[in-house]
Amino acid sequence: MSLRILEPGPYTLIVDFGRPRSRSLGVPVGGAADRTALALGNALVGNAAEAAALEFSLVGPTVEADTPLACVVFGPPFDVRRDAEPIAVGRTFTLAPGQTLKIAASPFGMRGYLCVAGGLRAPVVLFSRSALEPLRSGASIECSPGTIHVRYLTPDTAILERFAKPPTPVQVLRVLAGAQADWFDMPAFEAREFSVSADSNRMGLRLRGQPLALPNHELVSEPVCPGAVQVTRDGQCVVLGVDGQTIGGYPKIAQVISADLDRVGQLRAGDRVRFVPTAIAQATELYRTQQAELDRWVVRLRASLGDAP
Repeated sequence: MSLRILEPGPYTLIVDFGRPRSRSLGVPVGGAADRTALALGNALVGNAAEAAALEFSLVGPTVEADTPLACVVFGPPFDVRRDAEPIAVGRTFTLAPGQTLKIAASPFGMRGYLCVAGGLRAPVVLFSRSALEPLRSGASIECSPGTIHVRYLTPDTAILERFAKPPTPVQVLRVLAGAQADWFDMPAFEAREFSVSADSNRMGLRLRGQPLALPNHELVSEPVCPGAVQVTRDGQCVVLGVDGQTIGGYPKIAQVISADLDRVGQLRAGDRVRFVPTAIAQATELYRTQQAELDRWVVRLRASLGDAP
């Protein structure tokens, strides 16, 4: 009982919520770059929020089932086809034995998730099923058989707002001051727009803009985490992603707040961003509100299939 990868797409891998307990070993968090999208997709098919699924970037995989599978594709509006039949993103469906599922490009956004009821049964390494490398053609992933009726969240649901329509021309990332913020001209940093470079990946987003003036300081390498905004020696910024290193020697001008980390995972080459300062109290409240809303939807969706929360 498996899902076979016919074509993997540019970068498709198995993810869950990653390995946060292994950072002391120098192991990045990894896992889903957009945890909210993964959690909602999993909830629609009755899984726990952190169940393993496929994450794909820009263009998804083409897969084939050898047993009935209860599925959903969740995230930006990718073009999804079951054989020749269009399948809406965010709507559950059954993939019958012998049918192929092809996931083509999305007009905006970077990453989507293919969730299967029961989760993907990949090897567990350091308490996580998140893969250490992308999938290749011919790979088979063990799954549980199942069928499902059509389920979805309406597009006007607030938690789906960022997937329902194209983003604004300049996207906003809210930040706290970084550990070395006082080394820089912060008003100049906050006034600038940056574009996402094509050499970005899950390790980090390379941004391009007017170079920042560099301080006359040296920094010993110290801990960093996803969302850290570092300034490189050419005065450009890098925003660390979920696969980013655990220590770094570039100064940290800012830190993207937890409530906006999923947005970092959806930025693609050419997207324009600016950074807006936020107080720690507001950042905390935004995160708590966001997580409470996500938890409510996860519980409601799983309960509606008769699963325990």
